Amino acid sequence: MSKLLIKAVDGIGHIANITPESAGWTYVGFDLHRLEAGQSLCGKTEDKEVCLVFVTGKGNVTANGEDLGLLGKRMSPFDGKPWSVYLPEGSDWSISAETGVELAVCSAPSLNGGLPVRVISPDDLGQETRGKGTNTRYVTNILPENEPADSLLVVEVITPGGHTSSYPPHKHDQDNLPAESYLEETYYHRFNPPQGFGFQRVYTDDRSLDEAMAIEDGDVVMVPKGYHPCAACHGYDLYYLNVMAGPKRTWKFHNAAEHEWLTKL
Repeated sequence: MSKLLIKAVDGIGHIANITPESAGWTYVGFDLHRLEAGQSLCGKTEDKEVCLVFVTGKGNVTANGEDLGLLGKRMSPFDGKPWSVYLPEGSDWSISAETGVELAVCSAPSLNGGLPVRVISPDDLGQETRGKGTNTRYVTNILPENEPADSLLVVEVITPGGHTSSYPPHKHDQDNLPAESYLEETYYHRFNPPQGFGFQRVYTDDRSLDEAMAIEDGDVVMVPKGYHPCAACHGYDLYYLNVMAGPKRTWKFHNAAEHEWLTKL
């Protein structure tokens, strides 16, 4: 099995834990927690900034002693836009689940600090359609570069069954602005219906890295470098939550030269 693929785990608890140390990189951290109704979870951001994303479910959230109220609404990641919370470095947070909750904890180094805690409601989120034909997918920008943060970029994407995504193949592994930015990235995958599957390939031009992975509901893929397209099989819509971070907070990507012609279709 590919070292870039973290397979899904059933049950309740701390389901996924990716740190810069475990991933062998510098910036991105990703954790996934599943709570039953009535369970609680707490954490500290320490020297990182964090974006809590309600993938599913509802819970009462506090941050630095402030009651942020009951957040979350959707019971499926395929049903509308998410609720999220931005937390700067040095923050304490907790959640008490009112329903079953799947909570993503997205983290990256805090570079400047000083930003306030803020709730990001579905009404705050921009959406866009990318691609054409069977390359069409639907993007929800949770923490885009035009919203305040130090390092984090967070986005959700829905890819209909039979469609490709993160395609034409693109990469962002060079700190070479304005042409390209260096961003590490994680993909958290869900399928509807959940028995579905798809494929993701992570590869470099020289093929020194070339991993093709079957992805299933709940899998996480790490992208340290290279191109990283994915495809949803017919009949099964694909959701993924992307977390990106790097030395400069901007998304500038480079398309694979041999596939650039696809952008002209």
